[in-house]
Amino acid sequence: MHCASCSSVIEKTFKKVAGVESAEVNYGTEKAKVSFDPSKINPHDLSKHIEPFGYSLEIPASAEEMGMSAEEHATHLGLNQSKKDKLAEVADMRTKVLSAIPLAIIAAFIMGWDIFTQYGIVAEMGYAVKEFFHHLLPLLATYILFVVGKPYLLGFYRFLRYGKANMDTLIGIGTVAAYLYSFAVTAFEEALRPFINVEYQYYDVTIVVITFIALGKYLEARSKIKTGDAIEKLLNLQTKTALIIRDGKEVEISVNDVKHGDLVIIKPGAKIPVDGVITEGSSFIDESMVTGEPMPAQKKINDSVVAGTINTSGSFTFKATKVGSETLLAQIIKMVEDAQGSKAPIQALADKISAVFVPIVLVIAFLALGAWLVVGSQYLGFSQALSFGLVSFVGILVIACPCALGLATPMAIIVGVGKGAKEGILIKDAATLEKLYKVNTVVVDKTGTITKGKPTLANIQNLSDVEDDELVSIIASLEKKSEHPIAHAIVSYAQEKNIPLSETSEFEGIQGKGLKGTIKGVKYFVGNTKLVSDLKLHFDIAKLNEFTSEGKTPVILAIKEKVLGFVMVADEIKQESKQAVADLHKLGIKVVMLTGDDEKAAKYIASLVGIDDVVAHVLPQDKLEKIQAIQSQGRVVAMAGDGVNDAPALAQADVGIAMGTGTDVAIESAGITLLGGDISKLVKAIKLSKITMRGIKQNLFWAFIYNIVGIPLAAGVFYPIFGWLLNPVFAGFAMAMSSVSVVSNSLRIKAKKM
Repeated sequence: MHCASCSSVIEKTFKKVAGVESAEVNYGTEKAKVSFDPSKINPHDLSKHIEPFGYSLEIPASAEEMGMSAEEHATHLGLNQSKKDKLAEVADMRTKVLSAIPLAIIAAFIMGWDIFTQYGIVAEMGYAVKEFFHHLLPLLATYILFVVGKPYLLGFYRFLRYGKANMDTLIGIGTVAAYLYSFAVTAFEEALRPFINVEYQYYDVTIVVITFIALGKYLEARSKIKTGDAIEKLLNLQTKTALIIRDGKEVEISVNDVKHGDLVIIKPGAKIPVDGVITEGSSFIDESMVTGEPMPAQKKINDSVVAGTINTSGSFTFKATKVGSETLLAQIIKMVEDAQGSKAPIQALADKISAVFVPIVLVIAFLALGAWLVVGSQYLGFSQALSFGLVSFVGILVIACPCALGLATPMAIIVGVGKGAKEGILIKDAATLEKLYKVNTVVVDKTGTITKGKPTLANIQNLSDVEDDELVSIIASLEKKSEHPIAHAIVSYAQEKNIPLSETSEFEGIQGKGLKGTIKGVKYFVGNTKLVSDLKLHFDIAKLNEFTSEGKTPVILAIKEKVLGFVMVADEIKQESKQAVADLHKLGIKVVMLTGDDEKAAKYIASLVGIDDVVAHVLPQDKLEKIQAIQSQGRVVAMAGDGVNDAPALAQADVGIAMGTGTDVAIESAGITLLGGDISKLVKAIKLSKITMRGIKQNLFWAFIYNIVGIPLAAGVFYPIFGWLLNPVFAGFAMAMSSVSVVSNSLRIKAKKM
């Protein structure tokens, strides 16, 4: 595709095909997302519908069909277009541009000489020199138009045959008009002399305009390759082979042949080929690709490892648990690719304008030509009016550029999403990025978001005649069936102290309050103060209040008749939490903490990090209602949680943010996933959204202004007032640079600090 109107033509054509339910074509990524009924249409037939207009679908084929290895196939599908094909296309454009530039210099030299002669700066060309160039320029213009300008001629031809117009059509009509007029004057010079000024010829316009536009398209294509380097770098993290144990022997196989349960050997300096769990050995692994942390993480038996990370020292063996498209790296690549290909709501206006842009410009160009001939000839004479009319006609067609409008949003999105991926910020789609830009309230969970999410048992308070170890044993026996981080802390403590656990029957979770179960015929209740209140039990809570004021969370053990005691669990605050909250405040964002934990503990934690508002003792549905209440105040809410027990709240929030750690990343559960569970990335994500949206708005502003000013200027609207008339050569230069400037401005996002 060569312009935004190309994508509009393709999209409209697809939508008219029987069996197609929806179609979305992205000019920036050069991809079509089509939903269709396979019983009515197939991709190959779909491609035939657009082939008459000069397009075709690059249908993703299997590795076998393409004669590629699985690795080569993954790389092929991971890029906007096969890198090899894209580079070949750019190389062909470069060859044509290099052949055109010397001819454009000659044309510009002749054009400049004529201008300087009019102002008496240089003497008029000698007759012999003038005649030489008079016969040379038609030859040069013919080569430029029919070789370098072939795409524009085809655009003109398809418009005449099928009535479909795009940017190529505009350039084709304009340059062909200039060429044919000049050819007619050259061929019938003496016959036309009485009627028009035969000194005005536009071969130089044809040459220089096409050269400028070809140069601009080449620079644009070369720059667009750079915008997709995030995907390429992610693909480069994938390994091609894996060393596994088969039949007691070490065997090197393709990474695509690794199966679930295979034992994979990793040596120092090697990349991890698939996701898995260490079964033997230990090492330090560079997980910066996932966590963003530069320091290698220590890994031992039962720890998870992730594909694409690098083993820095030591050797170990791990069992493959996720292979192929299941791995975290594969999910990241797919998510980044999908996000880069999605459209932000802000793009809707540009798409609507691009869809009608070319026909409107064609009408304006013919109206301008007609106005010069009808009105201009009354004041300037027919000969000069025709000359000025032709200049305006060609100038309008050349300067009008739907490309800048079409590129404004997708280029910034591609770069922004790619930059986020490098920082461990996975963005689901462009719409999420746009919503995040508007967020003014951030709601956070406490455990795993503000705190490390790896609490430890800090205190034991016995209120009965049972031993401390027995109290812990009962609580741990019940909690071992729970997935909550606090439950893990208690069970881990029991295991470390070699406290035996008992079998539990009639186990039942009590949402937002705790759980109950039977051990050795006795029914026990374990939970928070809400659970104890429901049981209508009373006990001296002075000691409990003393602990909760220090930010510790109580887990109370009771039977129907009385409270037996409680343990206090402490969860350490993440180092980055305080700074992250301060940074959110600097961005003018209010921070609210919603937690199911004790109110005093929650308020203590909140006071340490500077959180504005705290709501404690909330059930999952309470979190959802609280977010609805905040939204009813007209605030735009982002919710950061672990993506599991916060699912209702994440779904209700304007932007759901999952704090993903390691391999347990629920990428589909939220609009944004922060790898490594680092809350400071939340600040970076918001800053990224602001940088990207600022880039989009700048691109759209300049694209609109360019066309709003350029088209009237080319039409000659300012000629009666200021005597301004835009030479098509300058129109060609401006048009070429408009797209290049949009892509260049988008690439600036890469260099911005977050």
